[in-house]
Amino acid sequence: MLLFGMETLSIVALLHGPDRPGLVARVAGWIFEKGGNILHADQHRDAEENVFFQRVEWSQPGRAADAHQTAASFKTMAELELDMVCRTTVSDERVRVGVLVSRVPHCLQDLVFRFRRGEMRGELACVVSNHPELRQFCESVNLPFHHVDVQADRKSEAEETQLAIFKRHRVDLIVLARYMQILNAHFLTAAGIPIINIHHSFLPAFAGSRPYHQAYARGVKIIGATAHYVTAALDQGPIIAQDVARISHRHAVKDLIRKGQDLEQGVFAQAVRWHLEERVLVYKNKTVVFD
Repeated sequence: MLLFGMETLSIVALLHGPDRPGLVARVAGWIFEKGGNILHADQHRDAEENVFFQRVEWSQPGRAADAHQTAASFKTMAELELDMVCRTTVSDERVRVGVLVSRVPHCLQDLVFRFRRGEMRGELACVVSNHPELRQFCESVNLPFHHVDVQADRKSEAEETQLAIFKRHRVDLIVLARYMQILNAHFLTAAGIPIINIHHSFLPAFAGSRPYHQAYARGVKIIGATAHYVTAALDQGPIIAQDVARISHRHAVKDLIRKGQDLEQGVFAQAVRWHLEERVLVYKNKTVVFD
């Protein structure tokens, strides 16, 4: 975008900290003083914890280097003057996404075509799988595919190989598109970047294999899907997105699988999109999502 003959980039800031009067005015005034124009602004106050949350996006005319300097200056102001935890990004920064997947293709395939349609901000960098079945699909869309066999007695070695692949592809985010392995705590620490998982979430929840068959046997009335950040506590990370679908006695197992996969695709894509657009603010073990 050009504004008065100058390149215009947008900056997004996510900030949170102790609530007090004048925060919104100070943020807006600071942006105005730097020549910026606010495009979107949203805020939330947690009354129980007295914590202020805000997402603000503004256009910043000038050179790319100037926009990055402005983003850094805003972060410093928010931290030192407003006592906020702050993260800023500039629109010319493209997040590189790495995918972990096993055999089930639906979430991977849906994500790939969303990226190809331009729905996602960022780019898919590579796919790593513990099975070879999805190699042909990835090659058909020119997406680097790496098969890393994961054996129970050599799992740590396999994860080191996976980490090396992601680092070689300069990945900023890892997503688990139905990856049927539990990641070790060392993997999470060594990766040092956010990891998003899509999990079949039922009411009640069904652990282990064949969850849709278990749900059918219990005669559930609702099935669901949950996308969350991965932490060392299994399936306990901050939730980003969820959705449910109603089930009746007329639905067979194949109907539950179809409905469940539809939910998983949509919830997974929504969570990845929100993350890439800097709309998710993690606080303790929950999220504030500015959608």
